[in-house]
Amino acid sequence: MLQSQLLHAALGLVLLLAVYFLAFGAIALAAPAQAQGFLQGFAQSARAHRLELAIRILVGAALLIRAPLMLWPSAFSLFGALLLLTSSCLLLLPWRWHQRFARHTVPRALPYLPWIGMCSLVLGAILLYAALRGPAGG
Repeated sequence: MLQSQLLHAALGLVLLLAVYFLAFGAIALAAPAQAQGFLQGFAQSARAHRLELAIRILVGAALLIRAPLMLWPSAFSLFGALLLLTSSCLLLLPWRWHQRFARHTVPRALPYLPWIGMCSLVLGAILLYAALRGPAGG
């Protein structure tokens, strides 16, 4: 029963991630100023840094738990593992370093916001399809 609840909770988080990517992609294309403001808000405080990492860790764990029940389980296991690994590394660093990194990289990414938005839409759709479709042949 606990395993079933864990699988359902993981599915819920994976579906929320898909909705996040779809929503961000739509906002990046339809309201780029809002998307820019959102991206520039990363790691602006220690609290925001911890919240971002907590969400990334939960999502990474959910992907690892749910991946065997999705299409392309290896790809989504890798995605979850990368989220956990990078989040763990960021936990070991002072949040100001993360803030400095975000201040350096986000402005360089903003000219590519339309491409980022399109990629986010595609990733959200793939994630949604893979989560709802289930394993190949299943």
